[in-house]
Amino acid sequence: MDTMRERFISVTSRLLDEDPRLALVLAEISMDGFRPAQERHPDRVVNVGIREQLLIGVGGGLALTGLRPVLHTFASFLVERPFEQVKLDFGHQGTGGVLVSASASYDWPAGGYTHMAPGDVALLDTLDGWTVHVPGHPDEAEALLRHAYAAGDDRVYVRLSQQSNAAPRPLGDLRFQTVREGRAGVVLAVGPLLDNVLAATEGLDVTVLYAATVRPFDDAALRASVARASADVVLVEPYLAGTSAAAAGQALVDVPHRVLPLGVGRAELRRYGTIDEHTAAHGLDAGTLRERITGFLR
Repeated sequence: MDTMRERFISVTSRLLDEDPRLALVLAEISMDGFRPAQERHPDRVVNVGIREQLLIGVGGGLALTGLRPVLHTFASFLVERPFEQVKLDFGHQGTGGVLVSASASYDWPAGGYTHMAPGDVALLDTLDGWTVHVPGHPDEAEALLRHAYAAGDDRVYVRLSQQSNAAPRPLGDLRFQTVREGRAGVVLAVGPLLDNVLAATEGLDVTVLYAATVRPFDDAALRASVARASADVVLVEPYLAGTSAAAAGQALVDVPHRVLPLGVGRAELRRYGTIDEHTAAHGLDAGTLRERITGFLR
């Protein structure tokens, strides 16, 4: 199976051939994969080098000309480093584009903390009008990328990861999906953590919701699940723990409820290790998730 990043390269290269409005801006990352597309479309595939603020500025400028810009690099360099440009060149200017990240929260441990971005979605939450997709499988990544590219002039963030569930879910209308039904609580699994959540909740009387699109937050789906089950809600997100706690609280503002937010911790893990070791250290492996979920629901 290919990775989400490989799928991004293949589907975007094809769509550059089909859609003259699409433009791609890179900052070295993934440039080798896009070289054939650049040769075919030198005016719409631009590599600015390792200049991430310029990456965003060029994308915002292309949007002002009527193009649909797609901007790509590691998440830490796409959202965190040039955040002021994201805020001004898209939000303040009222333009739209698609940010497509790689490496997610800790997908390249050997790169160290500079290449980790567990706070990216929380940071975008400080801005208005961003749709956020967190696919859990390369097939979902392709579907969400195609949706983002065709989304008029909306502002969209697609968060790609090396981590993946074993099988894709049909995304349909992008709302939260009910994967399993129960009555003792509701567990919301985001993107590539669905498999871990399903393993962790095996045999438990809980509802499992799946989200590959987290912004806008699907208030109606959460409210409906709570009405059928319990108002004890567990959020399992592959980025900073608590990122969606406020959104869940707003969805249930008139419903007495409890929320347990699980995700990547704030403490910096200074050993490189592996992706699986980082997942376990943050308590997001299936065994630890089961302990935390059952302890909360008990």
